[in-house]
Amino acid sequence: MHAKFSPEELAFQEEVRGFMRDNFTPELAARIHHPKTFRDASIEWQKLLDGKGWAANGWPVKHGGTGWSATQKYIYTTELAAAGAPDVVPMGIKMVAPVLYSYGSEEQKARFLPITKSSDIWWCQGYSEPGAGSDLAALQTRAVRDGDDYIIDGTKIWTTFAQYADWIFCLVRTDNTGKPQQGISFLLIDMKTPGITVSPIISVDDEHHLNEVNFENVRVPVANRIGEENQGWTYAKALLTYERTALSGVGYCKRKLTNIRQLANQVSASGTRLIDDSDFRARLADVEMEVMALEFLELRVLSAIDSGGAPGMESSLLKLKGTEMQQAVQSLQWDVAAGFGGISPDADDELWESEGNRARREYMFGRACTIFGGSNEVQRNIIAKFALGLSAR
Repeated sequence: MHAKFSPEELAFQEEVRGFMRDNFTPELAARIHHPKTFRDASIEWQKLLDGKGWAANGWPVKHGGTGWSATQKYIYTTELAAAGAPDVVPMGIKMVAPVLYSYGSEEQKARFLPITKSSDIWWCQGYSEPGAGSDLAALQTRAVRDGDDYIIDGTKIWTTFAQYADWIFCLVRTDNTGKPQQGISFLLIDMKTPGITVSPIISVDDEHHLNEVNFENVRVPVANRIGEENQGWTYAKALLTYERTALSGVGYCKRKLTNIRQLANQVSASGTRLIDDSDFRARLADVEMEVMALEFLELRVLSAIDSGGAPGMESSLLKLKGTEMQQAVQSLQWDVAAGFGGISPDADDELWESEGNRARREYMFGRACTIFGGSNEVQRNIIAKFALGLSAR
């Protein structure tokens, strides 16, 4: 990749900036950031992106992707972050869709890809269970064949946005013989099917992101299975590489660092600016450099994908470093909010109440990001094995 943009790339950059300026309005941003309006506002934003042809920019062109180069993807994510705009909710477009267009039948592709791309369907992920998290192959949700259907019984947990979801993509056990990985199948399940119960889990940030999903005698057509029976682990691993790549959080970190620098330049109640503190400036500069290095690692992965590859061990590197950087950014954001414990008479009280509350919630929920998507301890083992050739003793 070249750091200097061509005239065509500069023109594309201006196009993205113009789109963000015209479409990601303060009113829409406020609704996306509010729990009560998050779902509808997110769908509205994703439909705007899809109308421009940008929602599924990582998909192959034949399925509705953009055909962007890695540089264009970099420009897009950078401008997205600069505008403070969120990327698409990943479970549909970035997670299940690659499995669908890589392993799904033609009927499944025709049925699900268009409505996933247009955000007319909201997906959630049914992987983790009460007894199977990082050790995902230990999952016990059963799928027993009954003619043209499976009967599903079991429980999934930590299911993000299940309260909004229309469908869930789910790993189920179809065979108990042999190695645990060999008896898993990948099913698509309509959340309106009788026997599904969604129970909220209120997380440490006082928000309802997470859920427990129970399946009791849930009947699912065999036609909703992706690929072959008992081969779901292969498809699940492919999805996890895309999920871990999406969890790098580069755009989030860049957006937050811009906001942190702006706020740190404001005068606090004591008449000082946090940016004038040399220790804070050094910490901020360290994190900014680390995020820049992470961004170039992500670009290397995107460039490899453009050349026909797929995210492999590098996705573990991105997930590992990306989630550590997200926590570092959240710690800086917390410090900025703490610096305004007393409000200056000239400060915007509502702004600081909002920023302080957001800093608290993001810091607390962010403690989980090194766990979900495969804990960072597991990612270190993957890196040790596949990058360094080491094995556990």
